[in-house]
Amino acid sequence: MTILKNHTKEKLAAGGLALGIGLRQARTVDIATIAKTCDYDWLFVDMEHSSLDVDMASQLCMAGLQAGVTPFVRVPGPQHFHASRLLDTGAMGIIVPHVESVAEAKLAVDNCKYPPVGHRSYGGTVPQVSFTGLGNVKHQEVVNDQTMVVVMVESPKAVDDIDAIAAVEGVDVLLIGTNDLSNEMGVPGDYTNPKIEHAYDAVCAAAKKHGITAAMGGIYDEDLVAKYVAKGIRMILGGSDLSFLMKAATERTKFLRTLE
Repeated sequence: MTILKNHTKEKLAAGGLALGIGLRQARTVDIATIAKTCDYDWLFVDMEHSSLDVDMASQLCMAGLQAGVTPFVRVPGPQHFHASRLLDTGAMGIIVPHVESVAEAKLAVDNCKYPPVGHRSYGGTVPQVSFTGLGNVKHQEVVNDQTMVVVMVESPKAVDDIDAIAAVEGVDVLLIGTNDLSNEMGVPGDYTNPKIEHAYDAVCAAAKKHGITAAMGGIYDEDLVAKYVAKGIRMILGGSDLSFLMKAATERTKFLRTLE
């Protein structure tokens, strides 16, 4: 029996930083091995802001499982079928955008975890246990343990209620979506604004209090990233395939154009 371990969960439990790469453009499974070689711990398969469908996202998740890079999927909405279809086909974590209340956090857990923690439907064996027939009870126990529920903090309302959201049983990670948060706070792109800093302080404090993980996305300035890691961020979205491609390709043409 081969149960595939959640590498990111283990790394966080050991006190390490878990680094993720966003996938929006990638459509071939070799991206998972590329991510592993580049020392990333998790994939951020983005179905909210891309044309990725369920089948392609599932293929990327399967590739992540085999490469040892934990596959997370940001689903496009809170409906149960968005979470369950990806969890049944390889995802080890679901990232739920725009969570603003305890009720929404509980719904995320309900959709992602089997009873008694949540109300996820049992559809048979899954790739996370190598399709082994463990029996309903053991299967649900093992998969629940390996599955992570990530709620995104992207509004002042979420920040105001963050302690209660963090206390919801089954929530594993509070992920600050800094771009949308700054927009909602009326300070778009101003990542050093006191409002943003207050949000990071609040999220890190709530995560520490309730024994879960604080995570960040949307900030790539090295000094700022270091600052917020010092505040307690342990899980970082390091960039996306699109941003890395654009940066490297642009730097190359800058050199080549000098030869004209």
